Formats: sequence, C-alpha cells, structure tokens
Amino acid sequence: MGRLKASFGSFINNRWLVFVAATWIQSCAGVGYLFGSISPVIKSSLGYNQTQLSKLGVAKDLGDSVGFLAGTLSEILPLWAALLVGALQNLIGYGWVWLVVTGRAPVLPLWAMCILIFVGTNGETYFNTAALVSCVQNFPKSRGPVVGILKGFAGLGGAILTQVYYMIHSPDHANLIFMVAVGPAMVVIALMFFIRPVGGHRQVRPSDGSSFTIVYSVCLLLAAYLMGVMLVQDLVDVAPTIATILTVIMIVILLFPIVVPISLSFCLEPRGSLEEVLLPKPEKQEPSNSEQDSNEVIFSEVEDEKPKEVDLLPAAERQKRIAQLQSKLAQAAAEGAVRVRRRRGPHRGEDFTLMQALIKADFWLIFLSMLLGGGSGLTVIDNLGQMSQSLGYDNTHIFVSLISIWNFLGRIGAGYFSEVVVRDYAYPRPVALVVAQFVMAIGHVFIAMGWPGAMHIGTLLIGLGYGSHWAIMPATASELFGLKKFGALYNFLTLGNPAGSLVFSGLLASYIYDREAEKQAHGHNDLIQNSGSILSGMLGVDQPLKCEGSVCYFLTSMIMSGFCIVAAVLSMILVYRTKSVYAHLYGKSRT
Repeated sequence: MGRLKASFGSFINNRWLVFVAATWIQSCAGVGYLFGSISPVIKSSLGYNQTQLSKLGVAKDLGDSVGFLAGTLSEILPLWAALLVGALQNLIGYGWVWLVVTGRAPVLPLWAMCILIFVGTNGETYFNTAALVSCVQNFPKSRGPVVGILKGFAGLGGAILTQVYYMIHSPDHANLIFMVAVGPAMVVIALMFFIRPVGGHRQVRPSDGSSFTIVYSVCLLLAAYLMGVMLVQDLVDVAPTIATILTVIMIVILLFPIVVPISLSFCLEPRGSLEEVLLPKPEKQEPSNSEQDSNEVIFSEVEDEKPKEVDLLPAAERQKRIAQLQSKLAQAAAEGAVRVRRRRGPHRGEDFTLMQALIKADFWLIFLSMLLGGGSGLTVIDNLGQMSQSLGYDNTHIFVSLISIWNFLGRIGAGYFSEVVVRDYAYPRPVALVVAQFVMAIGHVFIAMGWPGAMHIGTLLIGLGYGSHWAIMPATASELFGLKKFGALYNFLTLGNPAGSLVFSGLLASYIYDREAEKQAHGHNDLIQNSGSILSGMLGVDQPLKCEGSVCYFLTSMIMSGFCIVAAVLSMILVYRTKSVYAHLYGKSRT
C-alpha cells in the first residue's frame, strides 16, 4: 500500500503528466483556426459583406495574440486560476455570438460583435501561456520538441473539433459555434489543476528520449488518421454511426500519451532508486560574489572584444582561444593594465525583461519576421472559406481541416528539425524559419494561380510554413532572451501575427475581394437589364456580393508571397547575428 501511495504521488507530480495534460488543453486552444468554418454562417445570418467579415477576422486575430493580460496574470495568479479566466472568456465570448447568430439574443452592431469575438478568442492566450510556461520550465533542456508538440496540438485543434462536430452531424452550422464556446471551457476546467511547474529539471531520466519518441509517434499517427478520415468523409457520404466510431478512435489516439507518465510512475523502479538521477549533482563551493561579478565582467569583455574569426573555429579550438583571452584579460585587469568596462544590461542568452528586449535589434527581427510570415499565413486561414468557394469548392470544411493538420505537422516537424540544427550543429535555430518562409512563398503562388488541385497544394505548403513559426519563434525567444520573463516576451512577439493579418486580411484581401465582386456584380446587372425582370428574380440581385474565380485572391496571394520572401531575408539576418550566441549555448555539448 505504501509503495502504491508513493507511486501515485510520483504520478501526480510527474512532469510528463503535466506535459500530456497540456497537450490536451492545447488541442482545444486552436478554436481561432475554426473561424474559416464559422464565418460563412455568421456572414449569411447577419448579412455581412466581406469587408465586415474581415473586421471580425481581425478581431479574432487580435484576441488570439494580445496576451499581455494573460502573461501578467500567469505571473501573479496560480496557473490554474489563469486557465479558469481563459475558459470563462471563451464561454462568454463565443456563447454570446451563438445566441446572436441563432436569434436567441438581439442583433448587435458590428463593433460589439468584434468585441465578443475578441473576448472569446482571447481565452486561448491563457491556455497557451499556462501550457508553455509550465512545460518549458519542466523541460528546460528540450525546448524545441516541447514547444513544437504543444503548439502543434493547438494547430490541430481545428481538425479535432471539426471531427467532433461531424460526429454530431447537425444540419445547423450554427451549432459549431456552440461547440466552440462550450467544448474548450469544459476540457480546461477539468484539467486546470494539473498544469503547473513540478521541478521538472530534477526529473531527467535516461528514458526521456523514448518518451519523446512515443509522443512524436502518437502525434504523427493522429495527424495521419485525421487526414485519412477527412478525405474519406469528403469523398463519400459516411453514415452517422461510422462517423461516431471514427471520432471515438481519434479520441483514443489523443488519450494514448497518458501511458508515458503511468509507466514512469507505476511500472518502472520506484523513485527512490533513481534519486541520483533525479536530484542535481552536488555543486562545488561557489565563489564569492565579488569573484562571480569579476568573472561575469571579464566574460562580457571577451564577448565584446574577441576577434570575429574566433567564431569560425571548431568548437574545441574556439573554447580554448576564448579561455586564453579571458585569462589574459583577468590578469591585465588585476594588474591595472586595462580597465574592464561594466556591461549595461544582460547579454543575449541571459534573462531579459520585456523593456530590455525591446531595445534589441534581434527582438525586432523576430517580431517583423512573425508579422510578415505569420500574418500572411493567418490571412489564408481566416479567408479559407471564401478562397475555396471562389474557386468552386462547395465543402469548405475539408480545407479548414487540412490546413489544420498541415499546421500541426509544421509545428511538430519544425520543433524536431530546429532542435537537430542547434544540438547537432550548434547553428542558429532561425535557419529553420528561413526554410519555412520560402515554402510559404511558394504556397501563396499556388493559391494565386487557382489551378486544379492547387488549393490542396497551397494549403499544404502554407500550413507547414505557418505552423513552423509557432515552434521556432518561442524556442528562439527563450534562448536569446531567457526564461525568467518568457510569458511577457512570448505574448508581445505574438502581436506580430494579428498586425500582419490586419494589413493583409483587414485591408488588402477584403478590399481586392470586394472590388472584384463589384466588377462581377456589374456584369450580372448588365445581363439582368438585357434579359428582363423574370431573369432578375432568378439571379437574386439582392444577394450579398460574391466573387468567383482565381482573380478574387490572385493579387493578394502574390503580394503575400513577396512579403514571405522579405521575412526570409530578415530571418537570414537574424541567423547571421546570432551565430556566436548559439555557438556558445550549444557548442559546449559537441566538444
């Protein structure tokens, strides 16, 4: 009985349990990606045009990315309390939208609907912040995989919720809004007490590599399964019973990673036999404060004054040369031959506050890269329903689900690939971002052309590239600017996403779409005038403006493709600027 109690206590405080619970919460934290599915019913029910609908999309993007309050509350309140606030916002915001769309509440003006969408989607920032802060602290040596998996499940949330809605098989599409309002809130409230730091840095085990392999395998299996299910449901009419069975299988796959903390706590040797592994090694007697300060100052001087060619040497030789230079500087400083200047603020790789990071060029390179690359991808996600309809596709839900899956795989793959880049080669993580942004540029070109099948290829490339941003950006920010204020840094950088969407979707895409729709409407009106009143009634002159053909988004997609190339150039500049930082952070592990 005593051993069982100890094993249960180990299970409750296992960092892998926190990680698995965080993935389940993140699978419900991507409700913003369902906007492409719920926007048509909002547009038709409330009689909005594309410009008005785009304003709702921008409000959604702002709610998804403005996380200052979430970051602040996560530092003041327990993480479970921050999650509860997010769940309530999600329920109130989208619940009220559902009441308005279904006629159960009075119709509100556009600005009020924007506020509701903002409040409902802003709940996601609490889910993201709590999950990332707790898990990055619990897995400080595996930031790439952890961030990639967590953000991956958030990207897959659209496909998961869509499949649950498909199981319900409701002919009323407004019920999807109800599910978005209630579903995530229920899941978060059920799991909120599991999300917390548990001293994960002391729980390093030799089996961690195998545990990550299991989670990665489940991720790939879930994505492949959802891909197959969505394609089958798109091609054939699936009976409700079969749809229910397919959804239950999806839920079983989603729950499977719980075997990792269970096996670590109940099936392996007790914690006591692993005490030497779990506890940090005894540290040698620490030098005095004055010695620490002196060493830090000397190292700061080395970083500022060392020749550039030192960074080009092999890792072992580079460390040797830096140690020699540091020794000479220390001796000269002690003899008074040189005056070592004190550094002002932290160096890259140390803990920054938000105000300290805001004056760094690297921080703004990440932000602008996120604005151009992430903003263009988010524009496609927000307008996916109208894009697919303009190209003649009736079932818009399939593209929403597909881009959600590719988004998921992009986050998972980028987290793994970028970790290989830094661990095996000590090369800057943003190099993976350069590749992702070039891939997105090609995807925008495919959507612009509107060839047969181009929509499928375009969503594939843009989903992969867009998802990569969310795995690489948080890990890069934590490496360059530290973990102490990670919540505030992360939530500021995410503002680049809605800022880009505001330009691309709120101004550019909606204006071009409505302009092309007006041109086509004028052509219809000319035909109506020449054909008489009977044909006028048949064509439905009073219907909202609708654009058809690849021309609707051709210019928008080409412009966004160009900006993705600009984002890749900015990322390459960041790679060049941070080579020495990553060589210092990860070069030691390769020597």
